[in-house]
Amino acid sequence: MEGHDPLRSLMLELLLAVGMIACLVGAMFIHTGSMPPLVVVESKSMIHEEQGEIGSIDAGDLILVHNQPAGTIVTFAEATDKNHRSYGHERHGMEGDVIIYAKNGEEGTPIIHRAILRVVAEQTALPDREADMPCSEEATYDAQRMASDGQVGSCILTWSVPGTTVNDVVNITVHFDGSDAAYYDCKRPAHSGETYLVEPHLVIWQWQPTHEGILTLGDNNKCSVDQGAQATNGSSGVHSPSGIVGPIRDGWVLGVAGGEIPWLGTVKLMIGGEDSYGTQDVPLSSFTALFTLLAVVLLSPFVSEHVFKRILSRSPEWKWAQPVEVGEEE
Repeated sequence: MEGHDPLRSLMLELLLAVGMIACLVGAMFIHTGSMPPLVVVESKSMIHEEQGEIGSIDAGDLILVHNQPAGTIVTFAEATDKNHRSYGHERHGMEGDVIIYAKNGEEGTPIIHRAILRVVAEQTALPDREADMPCSEEATYDAQRMASDGQVGSCILTWSVPGTTVNDVVNITVHFDGSDAAYYDCKRPAHSGETYLVEPHLVIWQWQPTHEGILTLGDNNKCSVDQGAQATNGSSGVHSPSGIVGPIRDGWVLGVAGGEIPWLGTVKLMIGGEDSYGTQDVPLSSFTALFTLLAVVLLSPFVSEHVFKRILSRSPEWKWAQPVEVGEEE
């Protein structure tokens, strides 16, 4: 009988572990169509309860990233419009999809926030491609939109917002108060010039977007939209190297948030190093749940072995399976 080789056993166990991880990642890739198929939530911008809860997005959660056409993303405005085909569509505790996007399409940590509304070009005109100002003062020049002549670059004259009463307007004003659109609760003080206001609901005020796309907002950001003060009074906006993010273009969308695996991403935040955002926004309940889960995983083999031995020891066949001691002859 050959001797036991500890190194060989170790290598086989490592290969088995790597194979299992590869199978798991492969299965998630097949399911989501994205690589990597998971993202770790770092901040509390999407949290619904300070103590955390399963079903909404907390810091330290792992979120599956689904690769789906950007045109299929359902906004809060559309999901709350009774006349829209996607009425009632809900993800992670509220109506509308939650998207993962690259800030202005640039490098850096992606943002995971809810799609609130989509701005769509209505009336357009061809630009003067030889002029320094290709569009009139009333129009917005979108350098990436395909014009009617088949060339890139278009002048946008008016806008519409699906899911609201806003249609074919020069600039966008939407009161999410139940009249222009569904009610969106803010619960925040807003600042506009020298006047301090208390806005009970989300208000998009005289916004002229820089291009078509999606306006986004963290559920815990109290109506401080990612697109900044140009869209909503008092909003600080999300910044990238090139400035405050504009409406999220289809090409900036990295995926749509799917299923949630709670707590496990906290481990990555704990060991992320100096450049990591850290665990400052992870709810205390997530730490408790994580360490409880780890304890269960580590102790379950010992408990299971003990329970099975107790059960098997009661069977008549148990004594037959015991080794027989043979004494030496004198």
